[in-house]
Amino acid sequence: MLDIQQGSRAAFEEALHLLATKTLEDEAGLGIRFPYVTKPDGSWDTMLASVSAGYQEDAWSHGNWFCGFWIGLLLISYLHTGNEEALELARERMHLVAPRAKDPNTHDIGFIFLSSAIPAFHITGDRFYAEVALEAAQQLRARLVRTDLGSYISSWGPHNDIRGRRSSAIDTMANLPLLYWAAAQAKDDSFLVAGELHARMTEHAFIRSDLSTYHAVEYDLPSGVRGRGYTFQGYGDESFWSRGQGWAILGYAETARATGSLRHLKLAHRLADRFLDALGDATSAPWDFDDPAGKDATLDTAASAIVANALLQMADLEPDMELAEQRHGQAVKILSDLCRDHLSRNSAERGFLRHGCYSKPHNIGPDAAVLFGDYYFAEALLKVLKPGAFRPIAERLTATEV
Repeated sequence: MLDIQQGSRAAFEEALHLLATKTLEDEAGLGIRFPYVTKPDGSWDTMLASVSAGYQEDAWSHGNWFCGFWIGLLLISYLHTGNEEALELARERMHLVAPRAKDPNTHDIGFIFLSSAIPAFHITGDRFYAEVALEAAQQLRARLVRTDLGSYISSWGPHNDIRGRRSSAIDTMANLPLLYWAAAQAKDDSFLVAGELHARMTEHAFIRSDLSTYHAVEYDLPSGVRGRGYTFQGYGDESFWSRGQGWAILGYAETARATGSLRHLKLAHRLADRFLDALGDATSAPWDFDDPAGKDATLDTAASAIVANALLQMADLEPDMELAEQRHGQAVKILSDLCRDHLSRNSAERGFLRHGCYSKPHNIGPDAAVLFGDYYFAEALLKVLKPGAFRPIAERLTATEV
């Protein structure tokens, strides 16, 4: 296990204590709803877990793709404090979220159950959570679309809707670990094959020559030729959207973990270097590195948290221990910067990590706490302090693996 300085350890402990305090305080007022982004007054905006994604005429609504993150935060709070109330609340909320395992409309089913059912199974050993996660993985695997050039997982909509069937998003890379977990759990390599096929097609269709990534791609069917690359949440179709880069780095690190392939890990390293070079000495990434506002651009601390999380994964996998230590140190620096400059210590602000950006183009949480940012931040902090508690530690790859 790679070590950290005492000062960083104390800061991470303080942050997780704050998280545990806030989550239990917030539970009293949430009822059966789930938070996802803070309003301008600092309170949570909420949504029912049952809200599925879908088309509203030509517009796409993502529905509640973040409900699992709240369960994950409760589980992290339990692991940090030992408070059984947090575990009990997580169990109760899983019953609200479990029906979403049958949802055929979205790739985000990965986010929902990666952050909830899978760690709940790891922590408690209760088979109920494993069965729920396996059902969700089957829905994600069913989204695989075959083309002449390869196969990819469609991101949006029912399988019989050509609009969604032709489209995929970089976010899908971070949903793939649900398939990888299912492959190992069910001893069924079809889950693994679906995930790696998607990762390989994404590499060719999404990653630009400068190692930045598109947010979304529309494929021609059945050829598989990329029709266009575009964005929903970045500055422009060709811009460097920071959170999308984070999803890509995390997804290729997870693909390396599942396949044992150094090729995927090396790609994660190249994508990470591109992000870190653009980040420079800043304590948080901007929402889009190409925003003309430059240093005055709106921040997205969630993007930084996701990348820190991915760097820790890469450090566990990397066979070169000097590079592994470098990646671990980079992750700890990002997390330390976030703790120092962006942690929400104000009780009026109910989120955990300030200055996240859900979607600036849609004016949804353009400068707010966002639940996915809180989750990836908290999970990374716990990875550093208690490796293996939330999820098994990755096995280090060997230099001979390809």
